[in-house]
Amino acid sequence: MKKVLFETHHLYYWPNFLPIVQELKRRNQYDIHVSIPKRSSCFEQNILMKVCNDIDIRFITANSEVQRIKNIFSEKYDIIIVGNIGKLNKIVRKGTKAIMVYHGIGLKQSYYNDMHDRIDLRAVESVSRYNKLKNTGCDNLVLTGFTKLDRLFTIPDGKIEKKKNMINLDQSKKTILYAPSYYPTSIEKVCPLLPDLNNDFNIIIKLHGFSWEKKKYYYQNALCNELDKANENIHLLKNYDYDIIPYYKMSDMLLTDLSSTMFEYLPINKPIIQVQCYTLKFMHKIFKNRFFRKIDYQRMLNVNFTYHIKDPSELLSRVYYAIDNIDEMSSQRINATEHYLYKLDGKASSRLIDAFED
Repeated sequence: MKKVLFETHHLYYWPNFLPIVQELKRRNQYDIHVSIPKRSSCFEQNILMKVCNDIDIRFITANSEVQRIKNIFSEKYDIIIVGNIGKLNKIVRKGTKAIMVYHGIGLKQSYYNDMHDRIDLRAVESVSRYNKLKNTGCDNLVLTGFTKLDRLFTIPDGKIEKKKNMINLDQSKKTILYAPSYYPTSIEKVCPLLPDLNNDFNIIIKLHGFSWEKKKYYYQNALCNELDKANENIHLLKNYDYDIIPYYKMSDMLLTDLSSTMFEYLPINKPIIQVQCYTLKFMHKIFKNRFFRKIDYQRMLNVNFTYHIKDPSELLSRVYYAIDNIDEMSSQRINATEHYLYKLDGKASSRLIDAFED
């Protein structure tokens, strides 16, 4: 059996890796291991360790990050799969095949900058991005689709119903999924308005992992937690609930800002509201060009499948309008799905594995 490691730099990378793990297990030719960097908090490590135990795969850890890296290196993996460059140089041996399944497909330039010659194969989620990377000289690409979305086709309906019951959704109401980025974020502008929607909608808030993990963003989960406590139909998903896929399937609308979720949600073909009023750092307010250098500006301009909101005061009316006209932008969403996501058939992971087996 070939030995494979999933180097999961953060817990929120795991939904991208899980469908690949499931397909590798199905093929029954791989010894699968998983690891996550050792940090001061063991919260994410403990969650991922339990997940691995539940699906009977080995979890690699140690008492320190230095020792964890030594443990990984000593395992002599045939294949290591990463979601960013991270610790790649420290854990990959000369004979190891290094594969990147990048963790996000949103609007940030890091998608193009997080590159390394040591990557043997990079999974790409769309023809347009494949061509753009190819034009920059990348020759290690495989067009797969986005592995995270494979589970839209495989997740059991019973699991979705169980999630609904766990957060106590009102089945008589439509459901809004609010999935903001951590920076730049719409949280400070949007959260004060959510109680005005509480009587008519279920609102599920799914924060980015960094809103829980990084101290400078803790205020975001604190603000949303207060909303959860004060409003019957506002539900903040806790940091251990890392998997957004079930919530895509149970929702009737996505509310977001610069998050990858606007592209991931396209196959659902329901309204997407993109809030374009962000809270910027002081430096980015003064030197806005520094902010825009971090953004794939042309990709952002090309987004024509969402309702854009530039002022928070527009939000409430836009939500009600979109819910009442759910099919209005359906054709734009269908066209965007074809452009931004390759072959939505639940087989992106299979195509990736076929590529590195070839």
